[in-house]
Amino acid sequence: MTQQTLTTTTPGQVPIRRRRPFAGKGTEEHPNRPGTITLLVCSIAVFLPLYATVTMAFKTTAQSVNGQVFSLPSPLSVEGFVEAWRLTNFPRGFAISVFVTVITVVGTVVLAAFAAYAIARNWDHRFFRGAFYYLLAAMFLPFPVLALSQVKLTGMVGLANPLGVAILHIMFQLSFSVLLFTAFIRGLPEELEESARLEGATTWTVFRRIVFPLMAPMSATVAIFAFLASWNDFMMPSLITADSTLQTLPVLQSVFQTQFSSNYNVAFASYLMAMAPAIIVYLFTQRWVMSGVTQGAIK
Repeated sequence: MTQQTLTTTTPGQVPIRRRRPFAGKGTEEHPNRPGTITLLVCSIAVFLPLYATVTMAFKTTAQSVNGQVFSLPSPLSVEGFVEAWRLTNFPRGFAISVFVTVITVVGTVVLAAFAAYAIARNWDHRFFRGAFYYLLAAMFLPFPVLALSQVKLTGMVGLANPLGVAILHIMFQLSFSVLLFTAFIRGLPEELEESARLEGATTWTVFRRIVFPLMAPMSATVAIFAFLASWNDFMMPSLITADSTLQTLPVLQSVFQTQFSSNYNVAFASYLMAMAPAIIVYLFTQRWVMSGVTQGAIK
């Protein structure tokens, strides 16, 4: 396909020729086909098990044992949900999971914001910079590596319960959260804080009235990450909590699976009830995740 040539002339100057691509079929940009195919395969890998979970959860016991996993339930049945609610004592497990998750989210946001503000505004001091690198180093020590020592310590201090699980969740979420907050705070203009200090505001007032409200997008991002990590965690509650009646939902699903694995409709209904809150929260707040991470990266 040819290109169109435009000639522009200005008084006293040599004519300038500019080429403009012809708006034809050959100039269309082709999409990134390998990336599209990869995204499609990953989407299928995620939604196919979710589809199987939903269909199995609404089947009767007789329908669930015939081996047709992907067939639609006919008729729709909620007996799996009723039986899962009774067998797992779902209200108690849900309440315990909410208790652990709320403490984790609030504690992570508050402690990480405090630490990140101190580090970001004292970056030239060796102590605060060293504290930042120390927290980053802790990211390379996941809970499975320290599981035995944590189980021993929580038992010694009387925290072998959901409260101890929430405290450990905060500690293991702190490194990544401080990293996000520090990158965000270092991009905030310090002139706002200096003007407030000229008016007699203390450091606490500056942080509470000016800095923390400006950190709302990143606070939401940190809160979502902390929520998902705490709500879906299986290993830490199963090892730390000594009383089996005080386990969170992911642990209850494991106990339920080993005891009633033949009732597939009940098992899948129980899984669906356990993961539904996390899916709903993420669907309504995922834009905060992207905006907060993007702002932190740009700043």
